[in-house]
Amino acid sequence: MSIHRNATNRSTQNRKSADVRMGNIQKENFSKASGTGRGQARAGQAALPAALAFVDTLSAEIDTALEIAEPNPHLNMVAALLQAHLSGKIITATMLISASGVPYATARRKLQQLQDCGFIEQRARTRSGRSFSLHPTERLMNNWLQLSDRILRLCAETGGTGAKDARDYYFGASYVPASQAIAPPQVLPEPLQLGGGLRILVHGDPTFMVMENLKRQFEQIIGTNISQRAFSIDRLRAEALRNAERRVSKYDIIAVDLPWIGEFAQKGVLMPLDECLDTDRLDTPDFHTAGWMAAHWGGRPYGVPSQTTPELLFYRKDLFAEAGLEPPDTTDKLIAAARHFHAPQQGRYGIAWNAARGTALGHQFLMTCADFGQPIVNLDAIAGGFAADTAHRRDIAPTIDTPLALDACEFLLSLLEFSPPDILSMSWYERVRPYAAGKIAMAYGYTLLAPYFERDPSSPANGNTGYLPHPAGPEGQPVATVGGYVMGIPANIAPERRAAAAEALIAFTSPEAQKLYILNGSRTAPRYSVGADPEVRRISPIFEAVDAMSLRDELQYWPRPPIPQIAEIIEICGQELHDMLRGVLTPRNALRRAQARAEDALK
Repeated sequence: MSIHRNATNRSTQNRKSADVRMGNIQKENFSKASGTGRGQARAGQAALPAALAFVDTLSAEIDTALEIAEPNPHLNMVAALLQAHLSGKIITATMLISASGVPYATARRKLQQLQDCGFIEQRARTRSGRSFSLHPTERLMNNWLQLSDRILRLCAETGGTGAKDARDYYFGASYVPASQAIAPPQVLPEPLQLGGGLRILVHGDPTFMVMENLKRQFEQIIGTNISQRAFSIDRLRAEALRNAERRVSKYDIIAVDLPWIGEFAQKGVLMPLDECLDTDRLDTPDFHTAGWMAAHWGGRPYGVPSQTTPELLFYRKDLFAEAGLEPPDTTDKLIAAARHFHAPQQGRYGIAWNAARGTALGHQFLMTCADFGQPIVNLDAIAGGFAADTAHRRDIAPTIDTPLALDACEFLLSLLEFSPPDILSMSWYERVRPYAAGKIAMAYGYTLLAPYFERDPSSPANGNTGYLPHPAGPEGQPVATVGGYVMGIPANIAPERRAAAAEALIAFTSPEAQKLYILNGSRTAPRYSVGADPEVRRISPIFEAVDAMSLRDELQYWPRPPIPQIAEIIEICGQELHDMLRGVLTPRNALRRAQARAEDALK
């Protein structure tokens, strides 16, 4: 089968970049996976663009060398279709016929052959059904993913990358342990019918901004326009509550911080999932247990995990190795390490954390109490922590003014000594930016913030960061408090939009979509299958670390129980503890004031 392209339509830039692309391909170590199935293929989607680029460039080179070669319309149209699909662009039959390199009648016949063989499907673009867009089927995607794997492996084997790569394969069989990579998202069989398009309310964090950057691709997947509004955490909650008071929701899907589940369920902000979709379609056992359980209230799920992002301790492995220090697994060792690395005269500080007044410090205090074994309300003790799934009990009461909470306060005051001078104004992002700049040796941070240094080659923390659950106090155990967001459907959504919103929700939270977010910069993986994907594992060590914490039962959501008053209690603690850190209140007085105000809130 000859491979041909119309060379006159090629830019010389493509041919000049062939060596560069080939070099990039040779640098990748693509392990061959076994088995196929829905949503899975032998090679992952990161390999496909590189293989397409290689085939594209190779076709141009062959066309130049063999001027008598005949066009291959099947290959030309399939390559154009896949490139459009991966870039989120709409492509029509006319466009594919133009890319075929053969006369119109021949191209039309070849295109029909591809459709008859089940490689290309069409979808109506208008209500009249007279205009169609074309999309690759799952069969075509799987076939090309397998081809991509073989192309890149052959390039690596023949490119002189070393004997080790060649020994990994023996007559097409891999000595590498079998694994399965998740394929790219597929278009829905029917476009969603939503007047004005799909409307989403989200938090303005890196993962949801990745979704915004991929909007065109997801518009192609679901077949309608997407409008996404992003707010800071406090404004997001206020807007969600305000939306619930409207007669009809402005949004089809809203992002919900995990601790808000109880409040939003009781106030009728969210619709229970089992009223709007079949939860079996979500493959719920695939979600991290803590993340899925945190989406429940009163035994019913109210959202689908979109981000499962535990708060961890980021630490500089290179600095610890140079100092001969072990990574800290207790609060005492953490203080000792912070003291060792704290050198203000050299512009370096021991540790950064959430100490800004209000919501930020409130979250930090609840997690620190958990490090010392103290829940913020009277949850029942169980193996591995406390029973947050019973937080809807009527006898829930605050447990803020306790000896263990006092230990947590003393710990925060100790951290203050080895923190940057602007620590009392540091919140979510401010604590990680100086860590990424190399000014801080350790920082508490959610995994979704890791791109600040993992995707910045100039960062001293790039490739030098270790990930740990929170070090434990004397009465506690290591805990990685689950944070992040679920995506749910507003209770007051217009009835005629409910079914389409549910389909979009399933598509956005699927393993295929979650992997796509990660390939484009996210560092959250709410599903075990996504964290175990070989391509995902190659991107960052954070996914393997989080999966290991989940298996050790260190991922917990009880430190921030989803009681309806949790947002108010977090704010109260963030205010009183901030006065403590400023020296206005003693630790005991701060805890007493917070306890009294929390009791009033619960009444």
